[in-house]
Amino acid sequence: MFNMILIGAGAMGRVHAEAYSQMDHVNIVGIVDPQIENARKLAELLNCKVFASYDEAIPFLEEVDVIDICLPTHLHKEFVQRSADSGKHVICEKPLAGNLQDAKQMIEYCDNKGVRLFVGHVIRFFPEYQHAKQMIDSGKAGEVKLARTSRGGKFPDGWNNWFGNLEKSGGLILDMIIHDFDFLRWCFGEVERVYAKSASHQGDPNLQYALVTLRFQSGVIAHVEGSWAHEGFSMKFELSGTTGVIDYDSAKEQPIVYLRRAKSTNVPGAADPVSILTKNPYYSELQHFLSCIEGNQQSIVTAYDAYKAMEISLAAIESIRTKEPVILTNAKF
Repeated sequence: MFNMILIGAGAMGRVHAEAYSQMDHVNIVGIVDPQIENARKLAELLNCKVFASYDEAIPFLEEVDVIDICLPTHLHKEFVQRSADSGKHVICEKPLAGNLQDAKQMIEYCDNKGVRLFVGHVIRFFPEYQHAKQMIDSGKAGEVKLARTSRGGKFPDGWNNWFGNLEKSGGLILDMIIHDFDFLRWCFGEVERVYAKSASHQGDPNLQYALVTLRFQSGVIAHVEGSWAHEGFSMKFELSGTTGVIDYDSAKEQPIVYLRRAKSTNVPGAADPVSILTKNPYYSELQHFLSCIEGNQQSIVTAYDAYKAMEISLAAIESIRTKEPVILTNAKF
């Protein structure tokens, strides 16, 4: 049985709470959030205590194994380190931090305290993305040369509009497109060059668009598109290899297909639909993290992976600022 405290009762806190409520081996001791009404709503679901601050929760930490942090990005470092000070394993939503120095310090801090740090890069737990990775690894599409990803939706609604404050959220690239950077690095290895462009409507952070081109050490070229200027939400990818194309679009009824390349121009390529079982990727992610703690195993996505996804994101932001490509050295830290 894992005893846990959840810090943050906003949108992601609710998602995590719903997942934990379905796990027989998890007991949520309490919810921490100064927005007491939000915390109480989650507490009703989980039948647990409510704390207006971390300090209020301290007397109950002795019985806690894991602390889950679902706070705005600029608050992650403080609460990751406070959790580590208490000797508790930490699950933290992505992005890990707003800058690489903080991320490095957080990783090293948890290492020095002897606690595990897990970062919620949930895309690795979406069955469609997992299946695409398996197809790439098995050579289903041959040698992948080109990748395209797209992710877009409405500007997110957050506490005190923190998403609209670039210093707190990192904006569209660090907060949302980072999902695709992590997925692509998982598939194709390290990135060596980043070039990005962005646009917004009269400087309005609520209407952002970005296009990022990545060149990988393996030779793969990826075009990553993101938008906070659309109604609804959708995500898609196209992975083009020497023998086929792996295509996914969440907006379609048949979201993922494999298109086999024809051996001659006289024979049309065949579309093979891929059946994906529906399951909650957040449940899978959090259950995986807990199983890694229980079995002392390496996670599918490590804190260092989270750092590297940030590195790509911040290079894209720097490229937009300078209007020049950014070369990554890929030193560990």
